Amino acid sequence: MSKKVAIIGSGFSGLSAASYLSKDEYEVHVYEKNGDVGGRARQFTTDNGYVFDMGPSWYWMPDIIEAFFSDFGRKSSDFYDLIPLNPQFEMVFSDGVMGIPENYEEMKSLFESIEKGAGEKLDEFMNDAQYKYEAGMKDFVNKPCHSWFEFVSPKIAKSALKLDLLTNFQRFVRKYFKNPKLIMLMEFPVIFLGAAPKDIPALYSLMNYGGYKLGTWYPMGGFAKVTQAMMQIATENGVHFHFNSNVERIILENDKAVGLKINGEELRFDTVIASSDYQHTETLLPESHRNYDEKYWEKRVFAPSCLIYYLGFNEKIPNLTHHTLFFENDLELHTNEIYEDKKWPTKPLFYACCPSKTDKDTAPENGENVFLLMPVAPGIEDSEEMREKYFLEMISRLEKHTGTSDLIAKLEYKRSYCVEDFKKDYNAYKGNAYGLANTLSQTAVLKPSVKNRKVKNLLYTGQLTVPGPGVPPSIISGKIVAREAIKLN
Repeated sequence: MSKKVAIIGSGFSGLSAASYLSKDEYEVHVYEKNGDVGGRARQFTTDNGYVFDMGPSWYWMPDIIEAFFSDFGRKSSDFYDLIPLNPQFEMVFSDGVMGIPENYEEMKSLFESIEKGAGEKLDEFMNDAQYKYEAGMKDFVNKPCHSWFEFVSPKIAKSALKLDLLTNFQRFVRKYFKNPKLIMLMEFPVIFLGAAPKDIPALYSLMNYGGYKLGTWYPMGGFAKVTQAMMQIATENGVHFHFNSNVERIILENDKAVGLKINGEELRFDTVIASSDYQHTETLLPESHRNYDEKYWEKRVFAPSCLIYYLGFNEKIPNLTHHTLFFENDLELHTNEIYEDKKWPTKPLFYACCPSKTDKDTAPENGENVFLLMPVAPGIEDSEEMREKYFLEMISRLEKHTGTSDLIAKLEYKRSYCVEDFKKDYNAYKGNAYGLANTLSQTAVLKPSVKNRKVKNLLYTGQLTVPGPGVPPSIISGKIVAREAIKLN
């Protein structure tokens, strides 16, 4: 008789764990508190025809996502069309706009036009980043990180110095580039790793390679196509999905998880995997059986939360690409206000996504689908007044960039999403959007453990444990925890 496994949450890590365990012939049940699959990568459709991805919108590291499908004898193209974006994105500065081309040789020419010698320096940077990507994403991130001894091997020892774990990203970028625009371009990807560039190991230049060099893509139909494809693979392997199923308690007997209380009903299982927010999951246990107390979480460095606006306009907006970064203000000031001062930003940066430029099905005919996102400190006071204040600023800057006016009068759909929504929908600690920061003191073994040390058959996966935040790492996290679950049985 196959072992029964319960997975709490249907985000990327939960879908990944469910798929791998069902492939190994476990009876897997996924319990999702919301009404559809995907966790932060949910999607919703409005009555007037706008289709919004609620979370991830950058399709980077396509090979890592492809590896998941390959493990099940499938390809991403079996489920959705993947379109390369050109330009990959635009960056709006106070004195102009820089478009990042899809073609790498054109990117080198762009760098050279901004700073003499920077084209050659980009080659050097990317060669180094490629090594880190191939070593990091294949050797390092696939470890469960129970002990540093997992990293003791001739191959990893040989790699250790080249991975620059002890150099900070800010200093590393400045070894190659001097121009402020190029520095900002190279530093931007690590914002979503949850810390300022000065606090992130240089290892994470692998993000630049996984994005800029491997390209920025878009799955037609939106990011929900990826979670729907993963759910289809899981379902084909026999996984049972239960929506609107709120887990109220993890049931213990003799220091073992024997079941879950869900919507008032007690159900029995052999193993429990939490793809839900780690800190919240531990509140479902008696204090005596938690890995970490409240003081531990209070001391962690969390990635940002976000203020998001989902907007539907009744006419096309000119001069706007699929991805646009509004970096007219100082990156260091904004990151300090997220991580150090922990307050609403005084001169914010923000991001606009306009998928209807690529995918006409995300908006009605002649309409435009726009997603605005501004990183903010987790745990700050969230009010409609503050949301609206920043909405007006972002719209004003969007109008200036696109040469338009009266965009608010052209709105036919508007919805905001911020700290309190992340708490309510995902039980996210302090309303964080991206999990724990990938600082050196929160890397590998120093992240929250995938195993509960007091409940031998309770495991954790997702962006608060190894390998960290982001879509590809979360998929890898699910694979790691599935292997750990198999070892228990």
